[in-house]
Amino acid sequence: MRQHWGSRIGIILAVAGSAVGLGNFLRFPVQAAKHGGGAFMIPYFIALLLLGIPLMWVEWTLGRYGGGFGHSTAPGIFHNIGNKNRFIRYFGVIGIFGPLVIFIYYTYIESWLLAYSFFALSGKYMAATTEGAMKSFLSGFQGLEQNQFFHNIGTAYFFFIITFCLNVLVIYYGIKGGIERLCKIAMPLLLVFAIIILIRVISLGTPNPEVPEWSIKNGFGFLWNPDFSALLSAKTWLAAAGQIFFTLSVGIGAILTYASYLKKNDDVVLSGLTAVGTNELSEVILGGSIIIPMAFAVFGPHEIINIAESGAFNLGFVTMPLIFEKIPAGAVFGFLWFALMFLAGVTSSVSLAQPAVAFMEDEFDISRPKASMYFGLAAFILCQPAIFGLGYGVVDELDFWGGTFSLVLFGTIEVILFAWVFGMNRAWEEIHCGADLRVPKIYKFIIKYVTPLFLIVILVSWFIQDGLPTILMKNIPPENRTVVLVLRLMLAAIFMGISLGVWAAWRKRGKKAEKEMLS
Repeated sequence: MRQHWGSRIGIILAVAGSAVGLGNFLRFPVQAAKHGGGAFMIPYFIALLLLGIPLMWVEWTLGRYGGGFGHSTAPGIFHNIGNKNRFIRYFGVIGIFGPLVIFIYYTYIESWLLAYSFFALSGKYMAATTEGAMKSFLSGFQGLEQNQFFHNIGTAYFFFIITFCLNVLVIYYGIKGGIERLCKIAMPLLLVFAIIILIRVISLGTPNPEVPEWSIKNGFGFLWNPDFSALLSAKTWLAAAGQIFFTLSVGIGAILTYASYLKKNDDVVLSGLTAVGTNELSEVILGGSIIIPMAFAVFGPHEIINIAESGAFNLGFVTMPLIFEKIPAGAVFGFLWFALMFLAGVTSSVSLAQPAVAFMEDEFDISRPKASMYFGLAAFILCQPAIFGLGYGVVDELDFWGGTFSLVLFGTIEVILFAWVFGMNRAWEEIHCGADLRVPKIYKFIIKYVTPLFLIVILVSWFIQDGLPTILMKNIPPENRTVVLVLRLMLAAIFMGISLGVWAAWRKRGKKAEKEMLS
């Protein structure tokens, strides 16, 4: 019997949980601060309207449509919208490959958040009182060096095991009993934690009376006062588009799978908008109001630029613990911070696992428990390079091919198939099937022309500017190139393995159809 969501709020929270993750609370404020402050929000909202919302509707609609044919993953969905063309289904391989690649490094980073939640309460990182000491604490935890804090990677591996098992357990219990139940608890809880921290941030006022200009108010000004000259930079526009992709989890394949468990007349228009709204509340209002203003008030306007450019790892695991050390009840607020990040992470990572599990269920008739166990075993093995190859650039490589390139490429493919192969008139009718809200007609033009063109421009720009150097590993340190080459061969093997799985699944379907005809 095919699974379904238990409630409308369940699917909305699950899709929002897939989108709300590390990008909302770490990546967004950094991107905004680096690219013109308030001016960044202009291309950000343009990308939301022209790219994010259209792709969200496309994925909800395609997923629901494919679910009606018993398919929960991109190969089967593309097969049915592509007039049974046998080659189109192979484009859907990216929709299983991308989420799997992200899962095998994302889960490890997610486990750091669980560890730091305990470190905050126990005061373990309190001995690291400088930026250098906190970086050493993080490196020791990651197993990159031996120091007074950690002697090996054992602690990090222990928290990884717990996190990984939690993910597999949620997946094991299925859509309604696992993922929906998790998101109904985790999403409200993380929003409550974020609001508590936000109230604490606002109440800080001027934490250092000797430097009155270092205030929360001026911290908000630093983030939101626009530098309009940034609008002349193509990097600002590309960064805004990339953030929309990253934050909404579009182009990954997870939303396709989640939406496949909808019923035929379940609304996708209003539900999709509600999921987008929940994500934007978490990102723009909460994510944009915690880190940068807090860091500005504690470290001042000069250091904040270095903080914004230091990257998400340093910001989340170095800067934030140092900030919490300097405020009253910092251990409690540190726990709330890392706990909310962990909850955001786990609601995202279970969605990344779902396409691979659903593919085994749908196309090979493997039971949910067995599919979860097969996935868990394979994913556990594949996670090891991210853990033990962290110092060799493995995570960066996985993030690029799984979380950036595959994401944009898959988004381009699915919107073209939706608007041009499935057909825009037919697609428009499918979007509105059971809808409580009519999509403005301008979006018919946007989905057919603007969104595909936007994505094609991003892809072509990347190939022209960075394609060949990336493929030839020009930007990778020589000492890391052998490890990266082996990793790329592993990724190629994963891609080929999924492709063979798709071939085998349709060969099996063909034989089954022949037997039914003969009988």
